[in-house]
Amino acid sequence: MPALDPWELAVTPTLIISAALATRDFQDVHHDRDAAVRRGGKDIFLNILTTTGLVQRYVTDRLPDADVRGISIRLGTPCFAGDTLTFTGTLTEPGRIAVTGRTAAGAHVTGTVTVAS
Repeated sequence: MPALDPWELAVTPTLIISAALATRDFQDVHHDRDAAVRRGGKDIFLNILTTTGLVQRYVTDRLPDADVRGISIRLGTPCFAGDTLTFTGTLTEPGRIAVTGRTAAGAHVTGTVTVAS
């Protein structure tokens, strides 16, 4: 199966905070480091809406003519400020791309993006 070129993204506090606020997610673990640590994290971390958007961006950057019809993802390890998130993808069948986003701690997101064929 054909593989898409990988994409490495430096996950900064600004990315996490601005994306959480842009998606109207005011949960403090996405913008307040002390609160995130009190709740067991090592720092603030990406929210699911941001992760979903990054999965879509990865596919549409690699396949500019793709018409995204659906995204199904599963979260794994948190993606914290300071992590590098590396996306990889494989065309598994016509109109379906398997995507994984990994940090040093493991798979942050796995899923499938469906595009119009």
